[in-house]
Amino acid sequence: MLKLAVYGITSLSVVPLRLVAVIGLLCFLGSILMAAYVLWHSVVVGDTVPGWASTTLPIYFLAGIQLLSLGVIGEYVGKIFSAVQRRPRWIVSDCVGLEATE
Repeated sequence: MLKLAVYGITSLSVVPLRLVAVIGLLCFLGSILMAAYVLWHSVVVGDTVPGWASTTLPIYFLAGIQLLSLGVIGEYVGKIFSAVQRRPRWIVSDCVGLEATE
């Protein structure tokens, strides 16, 4: 049943792809807020651990950028997926009552 649930969530919806983009954006914004906090804490308070900020901030920043990029690519894949589903082809002239030119 778990396999069926995962298949149902991932094969019929683009929501997981959009969720990756949202998580990437939140991680990116979180890294910017964390950088502001570390800068404020080091300038005003002066009580920081050496090397901590230069190690963790680039990791969070690059992870956010990668997830955001992956989300953008996922949006394109989702649009392609919805475009290539087996839907009936409709001729516009049949719908509006005009004759086909071919």
